[in-house]
Amino acid sequence: MTFRPGEIVLTTYGTLRRDLPDLCEAGPWGLVVADEAQHAKNPASVTAKAMRTLPAQARVALSGTPVENNLTELWSLLDWTTPGLLGPLTAFRDRYGRAAERAARGSEAEADAAAAGRLGRLIRPFVLRRRKSDPGIAPELPPETETDHPVRLTREQTVLYEAQVRESMDEIRNAQGITRHALVLKLLTALKQICNHPGHYLKEDTAARLTGRSGKLELLDELIDVLPAENASVLLFTQYTRMARILEAHLARRGARTLMLHGGTPVHRREEMVDAFQRGEVPVFLLSLKVAGTGLNLTRASHVVHYDRWWNPAVEDQATDRAYRIGQTQPVQVHRLITEGTVEERIAQLISSKRDLADSVLGGNRGEAAISDLTDDELADLVALHTTTDRSSR
Repeated sequence: MTFRPGEIVLTTYGTLRRDLPDLCEAGPWGLVVADEAQHAKNPASVTAKAMRTLPAQARVALSGTPVENNLTELWSLLDWTTPGLLGPLTAFRDRYGRAAERAARGSEAEADAAAAGRLGRLIRPFVLRRRKSDPGIAPELPPETETDHPVRLTREQTVLYEAQVRESMDEIRNAQGITRHALVLKLLTALKQICNHPGHYLKEDTAARLTGRSGKLELLDELIDVLPAENASVLLFTQYTRMARILEAHLARRGARTLMLHGGTPVHRREEMVDAFQRGEVPVFLLSLKVAGTGLNLTRASHVVHYDRWWNPAVEDQATDRAYRIGQTQPVQVHRLITEGTVEERIAQLISSKRDLADSVLGGNRGEAAISDLTDDELADLVALHTTTDRSSR
């Protein structure tokens, strides 16, 4: 393939991987711009390797989430745009990555904050970070209000939660290495499912009785009930497709019209659902958190509900931005449902305490991966069900 000087070529990452030899032969390119550059956040991926192979005089990476899981992703993007700036990956991990991961666990906070500050100063000349809240960027945007809603576990949830912690901690204390890591992640997933609804954890059919068994579901009903009076629409996010189906069935029984978008939704159907929601035909849009994190304009919504928490605030923020974006004319209310005394509550505290550190290096924390590195005693304290008295003394 041949191109004339001055031509602009638009392509996809899939085409880049498939037609890399032809695109390289047509180079060198004057400028290569990678939109949604987090597709190349893994330096060992085929996409990242293809991007590095493409000859270019200048490179620009555009991303709303330059770091989703760890600082290696930031290294990957900056090493593509500005090769050699951060040195070899191994040296970068030793100097900055491990410090940020210790900070995610809450240890050696001052030293780690200093390391994050040094990294921030190093990359600042090469990074243009703009937020909608920055003066002059989007002055026409209405206000956004964020609210954390504490809810209590039901008796059934409490019994399941305590039993899961007791049984899993016995296994974890006798495990090592990758086996222990897997058991910790399994425990965290189970606890989050129990906090959502017993039927989610027990893998019950959606025809099972749903009401009266989950504090979150009861609060969600209260939030949904106000929508008709306000003529409002809501985006309802969960990271689990099974939980989305439970919510879909529950809301249908209550007479609420919904749409549901998840990873298995065909592209054409996805576009139809977005159009229907934007026209106001359906007031509740159920979305998988990761699938709906980018590429959707859903400004019809004036409420955003995060039914369960993602470990990385950047992912939640990306989801919220489906509604709170340029073109929005209504104030947006963001609701986060958090079960009291559980691992959800302490993860919410951890996320909040680390936002400043994350902002200093444009990143996040390792979330579940960092938690899997906790000692047995630290992990036991994290996942234990705490009473109101316990929480007030912390």
